[in-house]
Amino acid sequence: MNYCVNPFFRQRRLTREVKVGHLGVGSHHPIRIQTMLTSDTMDTAACVAEAIPILEAGCEILRLTAPSVNAARNLKNFVAEIRKRGFQTPIVADVHFLPAAAMEAALWVEKVRINPGNYADRKKFVVREYTDRQYEEELERVEESFTPLVLRLKELGRALRIGVNHGSLSDRIMNRYGNTPLGMVESALEFVRICRKHNYHDIILSMKSSNVKVVIQTYRLLVARLNEAGPDWNYPLHLGVTEAGEGEDGRIKSAIGIGALLQDGLGDTIRVSLSEDSIHELPVCRKLIEHASRTAPRVEIGPVVETRDPFSYQRRRTREYGGVGGNHPVRVWGDEVMCDVLEVDPLAMPDLRDQPVRLLTVRDDCKLEPIAAYRLLAARAPDWPILLRDRSGELLAASTHIGSLLCDGIGDAIEVAGPRSLAYNILQAAGCRSFKAEYVACPSCGRTQFDLQAVTARIKAHTQHLKGVKIAIMGCIVNGPGEMADADFGYVGTAPGRISLWVGKQQVKAHIPEEQAVEELVALIKAHGKWVDP
Repeated sequence: MNYCVNPFFRQRRLTREVKVGHLGVGSHHPIRIQTMLTSDTMDTAACVAEAIPILEAGCEILRLTAPSVNAARNLKNFVAEIRKRGFQTPIVADVHFLPAAAMEAALWVEKVRINPGNYADRKKFVVREYTDRQYEEELERVEESFTPLVLRLKELGRALRIGVNHGSLSDRIMNRYGNTPLGMVESALEFVRICRKHNYHDIILSMKSSNVKVVIQTYRLLVARLNEAGPDWNYPLHLGVTEAGEGEDGRIKSAIGIGALLQDGLGDTIRVSLSEDSIHELPVCRKLIEHASRTAPRVEIGPVVETRDPFSYQRRRTREYGGVGGNHPVRVWGDEVMCDVLEVDPLAMPDLRDQPVRLLTVRDDCKLEPIAAYRLLAARAPDWPILLRDRSGELLAASTHIGSLLCDGIGDAIEVAGPRSLAYNILQAAGCRSFKAEYVACPSCGRTQFDLQAVTARIKAHTQHLKGVKIAIMGCIVNGPGEMADADFGYVGTAPGRISLWVGKQQVKAHIPEEQAVEELVALIKAHGKWVDP
């Protein structure tokens, strides 16, 4: 299956054009940047006040949540107010559970986002074996519920994002495909097929997860399946890593997932989901796009046999040398390991057959871009350990280059310019090592039931020293249980001022007053034997 034009030369995937209002997405248009408001959609004044600086900062597409029919109806007032102020930025309604809310929102905004796992489908973590006929009956029910929205969007000239979230796959998908990239892709394609039955093609697709390996694999698999389906299935992609968190960690995680795909030539619009004020997401989007838009050198590389599987993770098997490679974890150069390194140009490889094994790295004067160079090196020195080096000194560039390769299974040691902490944080974000507590923190929106930034800071202050513990901090229940499936503990807003606590997929405490919820979370961690004193 083919997911990109050439894994050794970045070339953007050519898609059909989808108009979101006046704005073209895909085709030859630039990669568009977007974000989402955190204010309550029913509070028009607050939404407008939040939106104005974001729009003035150059946001090209702006999204608001529409959790109810009333909220969807109030989008009319928000759109009118920002149009009155001279902003023509397309507005997107984010709908999860209610088809009626999507139908209402379509009247007022340029684009509607629906989540197949929640929209007209069920998620109760029910284990059930579906016969083919039962599965078809469920699909027929979904089609009956979804078709009116397709027809309305087509009639009004609105766009649609089919936005699959790893954390909210339906029970039907989970029972047939599991919590897998294949399940995510099939979830989207089921809805695309319904759209195509009605000759509706103003579709943009997204495959989001808080796990960067899952993000990369799923988008690649989606594109490969679209390519197999035919040339007119070339729908644009919206890229994102959901629940990335905040600060340096959130930026690193976003750069690995989004940056890796942009370097593959995939992506037509992006949103960086940080647990910060939305305006801070825009510069990160711009830097990632700028980095991926640099002209890539086209170099003749000759025949290559690649054994890398781009659709599933497996660490490349190498011989051991100096505590690197073999069964050793990926090391940080300078802190954890120092040994002889052989610098080579993978375009003109020396004969390694009779040489003693050493650590290989790419010479600085290699004409290939970093990701392409190390992929080629891995293919031409199949069992030699590799040192991944990034000389850029830029957090986003280093995270993109090294993180992408680690998610491809390439790399036995890493070296970055700048603070050593960046190397450790990249290893943790890429899922290779664990050095501190990890947080799956949503970026906040109008559904959020508490001050996400303040609560995240309080939880981190109590728990950041807990090496190897993963904590999900979710503003509402929309993606909660699914995105928390990989987390040890979950902190979820269920109503204003009320919190539920989870262990894995199980809710263990409900309706806790917010002022005592962090202490209850710490007590829960202690009760499960995961606590150590700072």
